[in-house]
Parts: sequence; C-alpha cells; structure tokens
Amino acid sequence: MDTRTLKHFLTLADCLHFGRASESCHISPSALSRSIKQLEEELNVELFTRDNRTVELTQEGEKFQQYARDAIEQWDLIKTDLIENSDNLSGEISMYCSVTASYSILYNLLADFRKAYPGIDLKLHTGDPENAISRITAGEEDITIAARPDRLPRGLAFKPIVNTPLLFIAPAENCDFSDQITDKFINWQKIPVIFPEGGVSRKHIDSWFHDQEIKPKIYAQVSGNEAIVSMVSLGFGVGVVPKIVLDHSPIADRVRVLDIEPGLEPYDVGLCVLEKKLKNPLVAAFWSLLVEK
Repeated sequence: MDTRTLKHFLTLADCLHFGRASESCHISPSALSRSIKQLEEELNVELFTRDNRTVELTQEGEKFQQYARDAIEQWDLIKTDLIENSDNLSGEISMYCSVTASYSILYNLLADFRKAYPGIDLKLHTGDPENAISRITAGEEDITIAARPDRLPRGLAFKPIVNTPLLFIAPAENCDFSDQITDKFINWQKIPVIFPEGGVSRKHIDSWFHDQEIKPKIYAQVSGNEAIVSMVSLGFGVGVVPKIVLDHSPIADRVRVLDIEPGLEPYDVGLCVLEKKLKNPLVAAFWSLLVEK
C-alpha cells in the first residue's frame, strides 16, 4: 500500500507552505503540487485554496486531514501488528518538543532508542513548548515532550522525566534598574518583567503574582524561554524561566538567579501521548523505554 500521497498531503496541511512541505517530503515543489492535484482530482474536491502568497485548507481539506491521519495510523498499526518479533519493529513515529528539550532530554532517550529499535524512524519537530499538548490532542504528533498541565486533558497519558523549578533571573551586569534589585528583593513597581506568552510556566507565574498581591509591570510577553534569557541578559527586564532552560543556555553567565521568597512552584516535564496511540507498537516501544531507564 502506497501512503506517500497521504503523507504529502498531511505535511502540506501542517505547514501550509509548498516550499517547506516539499523540503520535508524530500521532493521538489512541482512534484508536491502534482501529487496534491492528483489527489484532488481523485476526490473531485479542492483540498487547498492557494494563491501566490498563501495556502489554506478548505472545509473538505480539513475533513480529509482527519481521514488521512487515521488511515496512516491504522496502516502503521496493522503493519507492526503482523510482526511477531518486536526486535524487528519498523516504521515512523513523529515527535514534537522545544529546542531545549531536544538536547537536554531527548538526546539520551534517542541514543538508547536507536540501539533498541534501529528499524523505527523518528520525525522530529521543534517549536514553542506551549504548543506541545495541542499538537498531541490535534493528532499532529505521536509523542511530545511537554510540561504537565495542572489538569491533564482526558485521553492523554503523561510520564514524567524531570521536575524543573522556575527561576527569577536578572541581568548579570548593571542596568538601568539595578538599584531596584537585590538577590532577595525586587521593587516590582519599577522593574519591567518579561514573561512567557502562555503555557504551564505562565500559569504558575500569574498564580504567584496573584498570591503576592502584586501587579507586575510587564515589558514583554515572549514565545520561547530561550528568548527570555536573551532579553534579560541585554537588560530589558527581569524574567522567569525554567531551570532546565537556564542550565543549558549558552548565555547563562550573562544573567543571575534571584533568590526571591516564596519561590515559584516547579512542574514536571515528560512524555505525553494520546492513550489510544499506545496501541501502536512503535509508540509503545518509545514509551516503554523510559520505564527501562
């Protein structure tokens, strides 16, 4: 069974850009365009609306997107189910995580996984950790490395890898507001702060300021924890980042950690999958590897 056309469609549906999609599929943009056109002709509907600048899914395309995901998932399931010896597992699984997680957490897991299951290919996507849970629930990925939310959505399984504190950080060198900061005190009325746009970190930060009855002076809301470290190091304000991010930051020496009391509540970072995905032997193989560690 040839599922390449379905995979081409899903790749384009995910990124909505012919250039990036064709690069990911390892084909030319013209070949990808022909593949999508043939699929549309076979279905007798338009799956995408496109012009010189934009590509968007039609309503029919959105319906077909779910079918294509389910079809490929079922095909992978039956292929792996027919293999009796788990040592011979082969196929592809997709994973999403932040850049920091890719080298701070994923590296060792992947090294062990490749040794145990050399026939399984991993398709890795990186991006804002805030999007990790939504990409799983939308069926866009098989596995993510994500921060555990206070309430795990129904149907999701989570396995912790590391517990990370949240740290207040300030510029290491003197800046315009240095006289308003000590290691244990901040004049919040005069200090600009830099927060993540959303996610588990932001919820913990908002809860902390609410409990302390402090209204922060927000200078910027940033997508990506690494960018917060950069902005703080340049003297734009005080920020909050997970310790795991700061530990692996190449500019960690340009900021200093503030010993503010009470501290922010830490959270777990770990593997997250849809429970139904664990029926897929390829996903289950990666999931079980963490138990063995």
